[in-house]
Amino acid sequence: MCRWIAYTGSPVTLDELLYKPANSLVMQSRHSRLGAEPTNGDGFGVGWYDEHSPTPGLFRSIEPAWSDANLREIAQHVRSGTVFAHVRATSGTAVQQTNCHPFRHDRWLFMHNGGIGGFAALKRDLQVAVAPELFPTIEGSTDSETLFHLALTFGLTDDPPRAVAEAIGVVEDVARRRGVPFPMQGTVAVTDGDRVWAIRYSSEGRSRSLFHNQDVAVLREQYPDNPVLHGLTDDTRVVVSEPLGDLKGAWLEVPESSCLVIGGGVQEIVPFAPVAPA
Repeated sequence: MCRWIAYTGSPVTLDELLYKPANSLVMQSRHSRLGAEPTNGDGFGVGWYDEHSPTPGLFRSIEPAWSDANLREIAQHVRSGTVFAHVRATSGTAVQQTNCHPFRHDRWLFMHNGGIGGFAALKRDLQVAVAPELFPTIEGSTDSETLFHLALTFGLTDDPPRAVAEAIGVVEDVARRRGVPFPMQGTVAVTDGDRVWAIRYSSEGRSRSLFHNQDVAVLREQYPDNPVLHGLTDDTRVVVSEPLGDLKGAWLEVPESSCLVIGGGVQEIVPFAPVAPA
């Protein structure tokens, strides 16, 4: 469906994440190893935080990531310690800029790999559940943006895991009433620029792939001659749809039905389950 990367740690230029790794995100846009399809060419987006503004920068395009000259150009110059990037494979909605991830609301970025099954049949009920003051800010037509606005409705800015759990709970409740089995599929990433929450969940219990890096200090001991590892601080964390390379022991799978929480150089994995509406 899609591929994404969430990065927090030592400030790096975007090309260090998007182009330089052996299995970089741009490489995954053409030759995904673990995705539902090998090609993710229906647009891309990248969001980043810096000292110039309290809200993240955002660059999105409907061009395939591998052929966009503007992305290659800015990737060599934009530098950040918190980056979200996403390459899209549409599940049916239009290829347009407003449908490209990540989605932004004030300081918050949100991206999703997967989909809401039977979304066309569920869309009206789901969007009616979005808070009236948030509904006008839905710009595109994707299930992912609707899920983001449901999470915002349920308090994403106060408690992201709980808000996403309640949003998915509504999705599953509406789907049950509409006769749609296994509606939720995917991995979700949320950040406010300081912390990152990455959730892996599907109604069927067979979610899309998701990995995070082994501690840099551990890898540095195992590979003392690797120059890339010596250029990263110990608090660097990378969450990816699929590993960026083949370095043995570098990538750990995020368990099914769990939430990876990253902040202040510390990460933990906690159980995740939808919360049914009252």
